[in-house]
Amino acid sequence: MKRTAWCFFFFLLTAILRAGNASAQNIPRVVHVFVALADNAHQGIVPVPAALGNGDDPDRNLYWGAAFGVKTFFNRSQKDWAQLGQPTKGFTKQIAERVVYRHWKTGTLLIADAYRGNEIRQAISDFLSAAADSERKATFNITDKTGPKTVEAKADLVVYVGHDGLMDFPLEKTFSGDSVSKRQAIVLACASKQYFGAALKPTGAEPLLWTTNLMAPEAYTLKAALDGWIAGETNEQIRQRAAGAYAQYQRISEKAALKLFATGW
Repeated sequence: MKRTAWCFFFFLLTAILRAGNASAQNIPRVVHVFVALADNAHQGIVPVPAALGNGDDPDRNLYWGAAFGVKTFFNRSQKDWAQLGQPTKGFTKQIAERVVYRHWKTGTLLIADAYRGNEIRQAISDFLSAAADSERKATFNITDKTGPKTVEAKADLVVYVGHDGLMDFPLEKTFSGDSVSKRQAIVLACASKQYFGAALKPTGAEPLLWTTNLMAPEAYTLKAALDGWIAGETNEQIRQRAAGAYAQYQRISEKAALKLFATGW
């Protein structure tokens, strides 16, 4: 990632956080979401309508700009989340768009990156790298009871959303980390526990939520899981929240939805 892009992003984030005087936490917790845009041409997905499956068009993509895509769904969740600034188009060659949100009550930051559909391998690799604590620290200026201060933070929770690319290709490297920093991970993709397990284990991250069978990785499940995570609920409570949301939107029984989601190893 170019240094200029990072500098611009964190300058913008710093200005907004300072203006809002809005962190209830000494160091804001960070969620980093890696979204692989649905792509009929470059992924082994069941084909979707062309507009939804164009991996170079985030605005209409199934997992980003469509009704239940990450960007659209969180934009509509204004009761809980505020978008910071404008989305950054063409953030990098691989990332078609980046959008950042801030949780109103807690100051938790959510960074969401939309990877082009043909960059799904990079999206998964970057997710696993972050899970292994290899992501560079971000610098934030915040204001708390003692006044302005500069803090550094990495993602506490990393999330992958999209097609399970590990059904189609093997990883070229192992992402190794440790469990000291207690990072957590969510993988919203088909049968992610079976396919991501071997890759996630060496990272040291704890699997907070993943799946056991085919599923639609839409943003209502992520939103429900984050509501529980921010509230400090147990992993099992978060699993039940996610299953409840999935059952509601997919119009299936909660019993069936609970079978679809798992937590831990």
